[in-house]
Amino acid sequence: MKNRKLRIVNYLLSLGGVLLAAFCYPSLPEQIPMHWNIDGSVTYNSKGQIFLMCGMAVFFAFMVDVLPKIDPRRKNYRKFDAYYDSFCVIMQIFMLAMNGIILLESFRPGTVSVPMVTMTGVGILFLFIGNILPKIKSNFYMGIKTPWALSSDEVWRKTHRLGGKCFFLTGLFMLISAFLPSRKSVYLGTFLCVMTACILPGIMSYIWWKREQHTESM
Repeated sequence: MKNRKLRIVNYLLSLGGVLLAAFCYPSLPEQIPMHWNIDGSVTYNSKGQIFLMCGMAVFFAFMVDVLPKIDPRRKNYRKFDAYYDSFCVIMQIFMLAMNGIILLESFRPGTVSVPMVTMTGVGILFLFIGNILPKIKSNFYMGIKTPWALSSDEVWRKTHRLGGKCFFLTGLFMLISAFLPSRKSVYLGTFLCVMTACILPGIMSYIWWKREQHTESM
């Protein structure tokens, strides 16, 4: 049974972001900061895009309720409901914080170091994902859904144990690098870590699946 309180919190956080944007909208400048580049420059867009950002949170809140219900392996969600609901809430907090940074920088540019705060936030998110990945059971919506992991519970388990370690270490790297001065090298290192965390478990899932097939054929 899903934690209804966390589901309600999930929707309240997403709607809270929309209400905050609506409250601030009349006072916002016509152009607001939307993207911070590696070289330190900032890209500005129409202030109406703040509702697009907030709308993504509402859409996410809706989809995390709907998709598990139509997942062919929806019964498996009962085995990790608590982690699933916690992930949804953490994602909503993250998106609300990112939208809050946009609003704050729109009114008072330079108040926060956006690259540092963003890197810290993403690092915490990766640490959290790294912790829950090994606890996620086979499904078609959440996790590292390679065809080889989906075809075998054992391959799924190994893939997500490795993925959890990769994501945790990547998050740890982000937290440390967020406070380093050299932005270009930090972004390059982060990119390599993220790519490794995403690709390595997929490659290993294929290798483990091949080994399993070989063992079964003997």
